[in-house]
Amino acid sequence: MKKFLFPFMIFLLLLGGCSNAVQSNSQKTSEGTKKLKVITTFYPMYYFAQKVAGNAANVDLLIPNGVEPHDWEPTAKDMAKIQDADVFIYNSRYMETWVDKVLKSIDPSNLKVVEASKGIKLLDATSGEEGNSPISKDPHVWLSPVLAEKEVDNIAQALEQKDSKNKDTYEKNAEAFKTQLVDLDHLYKETIDKAKKKDFVTQHAAFGYLAKQYGITQIPIAGLSPDVEPSLSKLAELADLMKKKNIKTIYFEGLASPKVAQTLANEIGAKTEVLNPLEGLTKDEQEKGLGYIEVMKQNLEALKHSLLE
Repeated sequence: MKKFLFPFMIFLLLLGGCSNAVQSNSQKTSEGTKKLKVITTFYPMYYFAQKVAGNAANVDLLIPNGVEPHDWEPTAKDMAKIQDADVFIYNSRYMETWVDKVLKSIDPSNLKVVEASKGIKLLDATSGEEGNSPISKDPHVWLSPVLAEKEVDNIAQALEQKDSKNKDTYEKNAEAFKTQLVDLDHLYKETIDKAKKKDFVTQHAAFGYLAKQYGITQIPIAGLSPDVEPSLSKLAELADLMKKKNIKTIYFEGLASPKVAQTLANEIGAKTEVLNPLEGLTKDEQEKGLGYIEVMKQNLEALKHSLLE
């Protein structure tokens, strides 16, 4: 809480100075002399918004790629960026747990706020470790290509409402990207339908929606927060389960330490491999020019080692 209060106090001092700029920006946008300014929280929201916006709007990313977003909180500068935007897109209050505080502290009159997961029934947390914390619901809906389509629809609808002169562009861009998501869904379904096994083990419980979509079972070492470490008894229980089910691969994410996955792997002679929750791209992925579709295909290749071998 203290971590949040300090930038908030600074932000209050800055707010008066940026309010005139906000009004000026909105006026220019309405007159069509400046592109819509869209601020997104973390990578999937940025990628989806970019695909919908194309060249019709400027889309910016708040949480830098390579930064684990679960425990990130905005600085005064970040809050000013949100205030200055025309559209603010976030995934869910169960992911960006700071959103409510920020929205209460800024003037929302010129800002279109988009909760991209709105209308999607969220799963309960898969681990009891979260208790009554803000992440008692699973926010990782973007990892299901089918649910990603719904998020794209929500984003497109918001951009169309805020910038009606480019409505046709947003509609066409959204439909084109959703075609890619449909193809990705078909690829996952066709591949997983051939699966010899149905279980896969992850360090981070991020793949519940993907698992539900394709009829497989995620076995998480820890909960929805990637930095939560399980108890020794939990690790021993998982080791026995993996031996019983003959599971030889444990997945971890690139933005978090793999030490828990590696500890369990060493215990039972398993291997570790990356399964990317796409919460942010690593430096290597950025340098290779990879995007959501490409990384999701890499994830499918990685899952084959658990499901098809």
